[in-house]
Amino acid sequence: MVRDVIILGSGCAGSTAAIYTARANLSPLVLEGREPGGQLTLTTDVENFPGFPDGVQGPDLVDLMRKQAERFGAEYKSETVTSVDLSNRPFTVRTEENEFLSRTLIVATGASARTLGLESEKKLFGRGVSTCATCDGAFFRNLEVAVVGGGDTAMEEAIFLTRFATKVLLIHRRDQFRASKILVDRARKNTKIEFVLDTVVTDILDPGKNEVTGIRLKNRKDGSETTRKVDGVFVAIGHDPNTKVFEGQLELDGGYIVLRDGARTSVDGVFAAGDVHDKVYRQAITAAGTGCRAALEAQRFLEEEGR
Repeated sequence: MVRDVIILGSGCAGSTAAIYTARANLSPLVLEGREPGGQLTLTTDVENFPGFPDGVQGPDLVDLMRKQAERFGAEYKSETVTSVDLSNRPFTVRTEENEFLSRTLIVATGASARTLGLESEKKLFGRGVSTCATCDGAFFRNLEVAVVGGGDTAMEEAIFLTRFATKVLLIHRRDQFRASKILVDRARKNTKIEFVLDTVVTDILDPGKNEVTGIRLKNRKDGSETTRKVDGVFVAIGHDPNTKVFEGQLELDGGYIVLRDGARTSVDGVFAAGDVHDKVYRQAITAAGTGCRAALEAQRFLEEEGR
């Protein structure tokens, strides 16, 4: 069986693409991957997605999108792609269980935020630990928070968080920054930001209370350890796009899929949406928008072929 559309990923981008292609009678197959629902499943309150004036739980929003797509005939499978062959059409998509053929492919595999690798971080994710200041900053109004990182994203998030927090600790493991000088200077001039350099986070408190109450820090130069009270921790040490299976087959830039003329990739018939190509915005609503774009372009591509 050769399918018209296979969608890789079931986050906002993937499920929006599924809604649109299903309504176009293309019977899309959605392969959910290792993180069904994407990063929204790791969040709690989502207050900036249109249509939910009282906010919505991240997992609930993902589930609503899936049900909407399934209503129009999308099929979801809890399978992880192990390899793809884009050298010929129909394209071949292999999972741990099956092999599928498709005339078009929409890649919405997302990007995974790098983490500190702490057990406490994992337990408190969505309960005071975040990787997105734009998403969660407003929850920390009149509180103290920490930002971990030394690049442009860390500087931007620290500056953004000063709109809400009374104090922002900017923690970096070195005394030099990868961030641009203009952003570093801007952060240094902000009286709400305190720089904590040559320092790493060794633990986040307190999983037992199911909330962030502080962090344990270790100075890399003298080995001294301290505990600082904070109400939230924002990890800003980068993202890794989930594109390993496309290496050597699609044009990538730093691992991110390169797009041209909308949602088109370097291979005709392959489209991309969401954080797998987006280095800048990384929002649920922008991911949904690109999912719509990829679906419409896949539909037009098939129509031009007489499908």
